[in-house]
Amino acid sequence: MSDAQARRVQAQFGQSPEAYVASAGHAGGADLETLLAWGRARKPARVLDIATGGGHTALAFAGLAARVVAFDLTEPMLRAAREFIHGRGATSVGFVAGDVGALPFDDGAFDVVTCRIAAHHFGEVAAAVRQVQRVLRRGGSFLVQDILGHDDPDASAFVTEVEKRRDPSHVRAYRATEWKAFLRAAGLTVMDEATVEKVRVWNEWTGRMRMAGDARRELEAFVRRAPERCRQAFAFRLAGDTIESFTDRMILLRADRD
Repeated sequence: MSDAQARRVQAQFGQSPEAYVASAGHAGGADLETLLAWGRARKPARVLDIATGGGHTALAFAGLAARVVAFDLTEPMLRAAREFIHGRGATSVGFVAGDVGALPFDDGAFDVVTCRIAAHHFGEVAAAVRQVQRVLRRGGSFLVQDILGHDDPDASAFVTEVEKRRDPSHVRAYRATEWKAFLRAAGLTVMDEATVEKVRVWNEWTGRMRMAGDARRELEAFVRRAPERCRQAFAFRLAGDTIESFTDRMILLRADRD
């Protein structure tokens, strides 16, 4: 990840780590249950959760593995995750700060690597995936979930602008074909795939980023001005001038190291 992108991520997430610990959308749901089912079948001893955020995925996998490492670029976020996980009584989770583009672990150190709702912040997804492949043992699994990029260019441009106005560290969401190309190029083979929907309640979604009042009003005006078909692509719900929610599609993939 470039220094500039790393600073953007740290600035955004360093100011509101507790909001991510408290986020219901990150805490669980059908998406996390799917990743857990895939992970459970692998019977892992060592798991690495990259870009752990509030630590929900690391905590969930602590029930499956003897050792879990929660890894994140932003140290305030990592401290919040540690407090949350220790508060739940999990003692098998370690915490390491660093960049996904240069994972500080030995080759083949992990049976499973997870990455949940984070890769849209990575400056170089392909480089991160190569690092994941390196730290996985042969036959190990990468379990990844992220926002699914839209195939329609106008809808994609619209939602990318919405995301960037809310969170300047957002880079973009990738389509399924792009994800599979990243994985294949790194020597990972897709074995399982799923798509789930996540409803974003507008006030909670924008509030988690502590948007200034003017910036939020400008974002809402941008959404209201957008072509109806772009809003419909993400099921935006408006009541008069109020934006109530929208819906993201999430792609989930299990890719095994060759």
